[in-house]
Amino acid sequence: MRLGLAGDEMTSSEFETLLTAVADRLTQDVQRAKTYHAPREFEGRARAHLQDLGRRHSIKVDLSPHAQLFPDIAIGKFGVEVKVVNADSWRTVANSIFEGTRDPNVEHIYVLYGKLGGAPLVRWGKYENCVMHVRTSHVPRFEVDLDAKISLFSKFGIAYKDFCDLEAEQKMHFVRKYARARLKPGDRLWWLEEKPEEAQEHSLPLEVRLYMGLSQEEKRRLRAEAALLCPQVVKPSRSKKKYDDAAMYLITYHGVLCSQARDLFSAGSVAHRENRTRGGNYVMLALRDIEGEMREAAKRLEDALLVEYWGKSVRPADRIKEWLKMADKLAKDWIPSRELFR
Repeated sequence: MRLGLAGDEMTSSEFETLLTAVADRLTQDVQRAKTYHAPREFEGRARAHLQDLGRRHSIKVDLSPHAQLFPDIAIGKFGVEVKVVNADSWRTVANSIFEGTRDPNVEHIYVLYGKLGGAPLVRWGKYENCVMHVRTSHVPRFEVDLDAKISLFSKFGIAYKDFCDLEAEQKMHFVRKYARARLKPGDRLWWLEEKPEEAQEHSLPLEVRLYMGLSQEEKRRLRAEAALLCPQVVKPSRSKKKYDDAAMYLITYHGVLCSQARDLFSAGSVAHRENRTRGGNYVMLALRDIEGEMREAAKRLEDALLVEYWGKSVRPADRIKEWLKMADKLAKDWIPSRELFR
């Protein structure tokens, strides 16, 4: 049996008046004692005040919820997401952008927020107006700020209601576009997937491994992937930041730290792996040594990586040919297409 159906008969103005009264009572609670500072106790108190103050509207609130639903409290067509923080801040992490556990009957969502740091205070705001950022992790989550000047959905260029109706892949399109617009020069997104199930298959590894500690097989595979995605490694030796993208790829996508990125392609140990005679074009020799691995990388790397690093989608069968075209434009004292993949 669904509780709080009387809320369907309330107007938005009436419900907001009720929320103001609940926030005032909660403010008195948190200012008098620390009893309700834990999230569960704070939410329980919010439920009790909503039911008590909502009696004139015949509101009934579930005082012993079990399921992890969004929003926390459903009252007819209205929903209340309860947040409490110990910091002196009106900003905190909210729910997943996918809202997989959303109550389908709720049309209007509000945030009831307890700020316990500084001068304890409880306020409320409309959820769609308070969401002002999305934090990108393996499951992207909204951030809310009761003092937000502009909502995230205004930045997206879509109303919250319409965003909620989108498929997961379509939501991720908006999130990627937003995240990319915030990148600084040299930054890269560490996640590329459009689908939430894929986003859980790949996330930034919790552990960071040192490149020097990897097996030779894994070193060659990762160098091949980095070289394919970052043809700028063929630039002249004095070119600044020629290895930055390669190093960023290893750390953001594989959790592998290479403290000396130039050693991936210009060290004697990789250029003359089979022949210890020194001299020659080290980068060319190093790339020639991993041509087989680069061909394999061209076949298997997901297209999103090519779009991220090359700025375009390229069929696997055409990737080596396209890489050579880019490399020829970047190299100054040699022509990669004449030396590699012959």
